[in-house]
Amino acid sequence: MPQAHARFPPTRLASRPRDGRPWNQPWWRPAPGKSGVLVYLLLIHVLAIAGLILFPLPGWRVFGVAAVLATAGSLGTTIGYHRLLAHRTLRLNPVVEQVLIFAAMFNGSGAPASWVAYHRLHHACADTELDISSPSQGGFWWAHLRWLYQSPRAESQRWCPDLDHGRYRAWGHAEVPVLLLSLSCGLALGWAGFFWIGAIRLVYCLHLQCFVNSLTHLGPAAGRDRSQNVWWLGPLQLGAWGENWHGNHHAAAGVARFGRRWWQVDIGWYLICALEAVGLADRVKRPVTRNAPVHNRAAAAPVEPHR
Repeated sequence: MPQAHARFPPTRLASRPRDGRPWNQPWWRPAPGKSGVLVYLLLIHVLAIAGLILFPLPGWRVFGVAAVLATAGSLGTTIGYHRLLAHRTLRLNPVVEQVLIFAAMFNGSGAPASWVAYHRLHHACADTELDISSPSQGGFWWAHLRWLYQSPRAESQRWCPDLDHGRYRAWGHAEVPVLLLSLSCGLALGWAGFFWIGAIRLVYCLHLQCFVNSLTHLGPAAGRDRSQNVWWLGPLQLGAWGENWHGNHHAAAGVARFGRRWWQVDIGWYLICALEAVGLADRVKRPVTRNAPVHNRAAAAPVEPHR
């Protein structure tokens, strides 16, 4: 995939509110066509709070199932969506790819075309006014949650035409049924399971994924791109431990490995290596110098959208 800065007029990137700054709107006003996203976010937060009050200690079986599903979903997002579909830093066995897509959707990451379109747009104009999820413009809460329901939609036909067909488009139609299943499947283990395996898991994974947009883009404003590594965020991310090395990623978006030093844990990278070893992954793009730390933020190379 080409690694070059995209230079397009704002109207080509996304439609904006009249003042061009969606973060200036009241927090409760969703963008056109995104009311459902706001309702979903409110619903899972209300259910999660209720669940924590009613079942503060769910039991080891319920907690274990929730943790396993959260870990699988975070692996689906970091490998399936981020490294595979968004940046094409490896190729996976088709069955493994579809399993990871399902896991990511089950974890609340949305349909693959939508996730990838937003992400490629983000890299094309990171931390500028055209970046739909940057705290540099709208502040922490904009980057953390508000952009999900207040930013204009990223056009999948422009940003990811490679995903705007066939099975990838079918996943878009399956998004609501998969989310309903994810939210309610825990009821098989009782009401504690309903809350913990459903809404509490989804809220936890939502915020840990959103911290990548907010916390890891609050670095020094030495250049345009303010991405940074946040070491303590990793252990909280379960299977997505490695996304916290976000400064590394922005400095070399075209490689599959996010952790560059031996002590920078990167669970997604370890699983990619394991899949490669058994023949389920290939064409894995590695850093030129594996242990080279990231010093030069200007070296960041956002992904240009497909044409």
